[in-house]
Amino acid sequence: MKLLAGLVVSVALYGGFQVLHGGAVQSAAEEAGTSGTYRLTANGDEAACAIRRGAEVSDGLSLLTVAPNCRRLMPGIERVKFWREQADGSVAFSVNGTDPVVTFSVADGDGYESYAPAAPLLSMNNDE
Repeated sequence: MKLLAGLVVSVALYGGFQVLHGGAVQSAAEEAGTSGTYRLTANGDEAACAIRRGAEVSDGLSLLTVAPNCRRLMPGIERVKFWREQADGSVAFSVNGTDPVVTFSVADGDGYESYAPAAPLLSMNNDE
């Protein structure tokens, strides 16, 4: 009898979880698909650094890891912690999740080019 009651409770909990999540359960591998490693370059220079988009914190906002040597490309960029993707595909990096330090638009191909600030011009390409 206890086994049957335990089974009923388990099924009810699982069903409730499914309803709360719209019937879709994402695996860790699917969630990790939003992360990626990118190569950041300035003005077509050969100097580059790595950045990594991490886990999504909220809708369109993800954690961001910037290599310390990115400072050579744009002083202050090494302090950014967030990647915000807008509905139009543009991407903004910020320290606090709201105020952009640099903003990128989708470039030809599969990369991004910065448009704010105007200088330096930064290019970001997927490195995976």
